[in-house]
Amino acid sequence: MANPSLETLLTSAHVVAIPTRTRFRGITVREAVIFDAPNGASEFSPFPEYADAEASRWLAAAVEYGWDQIPAALRTSIPVNATVPAVPADSVAHILDRFPGCTTAKVKVAERGQTLADDVARVAAVRAIMGDEARIRIDANCGWSVSEAFEAITQLAPYGLEYAEQPCASVPELVQLRKMLDGAVRIAADESVRKAEDPLAVARAGAADLLIVKAQPLGGIASALDIVGEAGLPVVISSALDTSVGISMGLHLAAALPEKLLAGACGLATVALLEGDVAADPLLPVSGELPVRRPEIDPEALERFRATPDREAWWLERVQRCFAML
Repeated sequence: MANPSLETLLTSAHVVAIPTRTRFRGITVREAVIFDAPNGASEFSPFPEYADAEASRWLAAAVEYGWDQIPAALRTSIPVNATVPAVPADSVAHILDRFPGCTTAKVKVAERGQTLADDVARVAAVRAIMGDEARIRIDANCGWSVSEAFEAITQLAPYGLEYAEQPCASVPELVQLRKMLDGAVRIAADESVRKAEDPLAVARAGAADLLIVKAQPLGGIASALDIVGEAGLPVVISSALDTSVGISMGLHLAAALPEKLLAGACGLATVALLEGDVAADPLLPVSGELPVRRPEIDPEALERFRATPDREAWWLERVQRCFAML
């Protein structure tokens, strides 16, 4: 199928702004562009601060998902993890209630303005609520230096960590930290893959035990599968607080992974962190899993969450700039 023209993209675009239930990555409203496409709805939702060169990869993913052929699914459902933002420990139970049946939780740590004691309390609350059999991951989003990461992970390790996601920003720092930990806790790379000019550098350097892979930032499902194949490391598929449309793209990526490469529950249940969705039947976890499907769009939801005219214009101009870079 031929790729769409710019005019086709712009005339098929719906810009939405959906409030989040809890502040997440510093935002309280998630904005996205939803395209009406021949394959079904597709999504373009790079965060506003991302430069056009980086955001253009997200547009390439939207074009692929909406207009191109995607790899066949090898699975019909994907296990998913609960995502716990950097909330106070006494709010953890309320967050976990949104993820029925999930036996894995990813806990945000290293939030600016908070302390390690806050992180320990939050992780301890997750462990107490979910029990000894649950898997707990932490995600620092590059928030620590090597020494801070080592101290924090050492204090959090007794709660039983499956892995620590992107504790430090650079590949050399991850290499150093991984050597210091000496296998005590595995290291996962996220930003070092999706925001890097060379997404394979982290694997070549031996900086991580597994990769966190997202479809939109890597240019789409086919591109992400190529990177996973070359890296040769197990992966967890995740999202960037997408609507159900973007989540569906991630589910199809996870479903297309070769056997033995999927390293556990995926971070694709984050629609539960939004106050609404564009889908008639949102992709929310049931018994800890999500079905691999494309959601039907709810026209009333598109209108209810329609962005203000100035934000709509901002996003459509962004689509034009990114399209020129494809």
